Amino acid sequence: MDNSAQAPAPRKIGWDVFLLALLLFAVLNVTGLAEAAALPHRVQDVLHHPLLSKMLPAAGMAAFGEVGPRPGDPVGLLLNALALACLLGYGLVDMGLRGRWQIRLKWLLLAGIVLAALFLPTAKLVLLRQGSGPASYAHDGGVIQTEATIQFLLAGKNPYVEDYVHTPMAEWGFSEYRTALYHYPYLPWTFIFSTPFYLLGELTGFFDQRLVYAVLMIFALIAASALVRNSRVKLALVGCLALNPVMALDFIFGQNDAFVLGWLLLSLASWSRWRRQQGEGQQSRGWLWLSAALFGLACASKPTAWFFAPFYGLLLLQGDSRLREDRWRDLWAAIPAVLTRAWPALAVFALLLLPYIFWDPAAFYDDVWRWSAGQGETGYQIWGWGGSNFVLGFGFVADRFSEWPFWITELLIATPLLLWFMRRQQRQNTLANATWHYGFLLLAFFYASRFLNENYLGYILAFLAIGLLSQVDESHGYDDAASISAPYSSSEPSASPPPKRSDSVRYV
Repeated sequence: MDNSAQAPAPRKIGWDVFLLALLLFAVLNVTGLAEAAALPHRVQDVLHHPLLSKMLPAAGMAAFGEVGPRPGDPVGLLLNALALACLLGYGLVDMGLRGRWQIRLKWLLLAGIVLAALFLPTAKLVLLRQGSGPASYAHDGGVIQTEATIQFLLAGKNPYVEDYVHTPMAEWGFSEYRTALYHYPYLPWTFIFSTPFYLLGELTGFFDQRLVYAVLMIFALIAASALVRNSRVKLALVGCLALNPVMALDFIFGQNDAFVLGWLLLSLASWSRWRRQQGEGQQSRGWLWLSAALFGLACASKPTAWFFAPFYGLLLLQGDSRLREDRWRDLWAAIPAVLTRAWPALAVFALLLLPYIFWDPAAFYDDVWRWSAGQGETGYQIWGWGGSNFVLGFGFVADRFSEWPFWITELLIATPLLLWFMRRQQRQNTLANATWHYGFLLLAFFYASRFLNENYLGYILAFLAIGLLSQVDESHGYDDAASISAPYSSSEPSASPPPKRSDSVRYV
């Protein structure tokens, strides 16, 4: 009797397990190195913190000692161990279970990983900052300066007129590069949205701007799972967004890229819901208008969101007959239809920006545009990892604060790419193309600009992940929780291919 014919073949290894392991290992190493380099007193501060030092018995704290592997402090090491334990469980569940229980347990374990590797390390730095002072354990612009703008707002002062030399931000960074003390380069929604949370913090006696980012990120991650249909791809997408090795570090320290990302994810999730309603024959525009309004909030947060506008506008016409012809003039002819569907974005954007523009247009322009262009006595320096290093290296300028016409290189590189990307998306108007084009347009523009800061790469990587995984989702097709493991349960090919989606409405 051939027993081998009766024994089922081992299940194939899930690619999402490898992806999650790769991301987690990178996050733990990157954040550990960053804490070791930037926070020399973190171990002592944890050991003497009134709350963190009490999280373990005194004997346990003593056993750890004052020297250990990265990140060094007992709380951080335990969080790393917890995250790795959840990853181990995730892999074993993927190999050993199938169906609904597999999916439910994997979501639970993924939540544990994200909690231990992202949210709890953020909470640790928030608590350390409360014990060490407002200029410590936080990013200058995303946390310290934004909190100061909230205080200016509540005092009836214009954040774009005031300087920040008498705020905790003056204690942060290198003295010769503190030009941001005289400028607030972000847009009004960053502090307007945060103000109610600040007032609540005043009542409770505890506030940190990162709490706002954390709340928004939780809702954004939940919403992001709706961008794809396959359960394995959902897990991978949420994992990529939460455990982005570059952006996770920025989130923990409080840079505000996650704020813009959150509003764009909520906008895209609402757009996806509207498209599915269209596929079901429903003509309601509620989700469409919500998506546009959320996109307007993103654009009123940081100018990086503006670069998504052309691709988002095309997404609003997905499935529209006006873009079916492969002609340039069809793009121009579609503009009125885009404006008809995107009007909430324009209204929200104008409502939030116009009061500050009218209040003091020169100050608003100086903070948001002139400073980042390196103009004026306190313009932003040439910085980062982009092509501007060649300008420095070949001696085209005297120093980092010199002016140089980067607007020429920006136009020469970004303009043809924008036209090409729009043409590509016209031919295949999918979420994958929209986010992929957005990511590479940002990379090209900032590479050609005065600065390409490393945190921009994490933000760009998030949209590349959305593009790639939404395309993977198209090839996998929709599954339910009971059938997801069927294609992986045997070494034999599936008897039938995944169902194809309708040509008239593409679920991306």
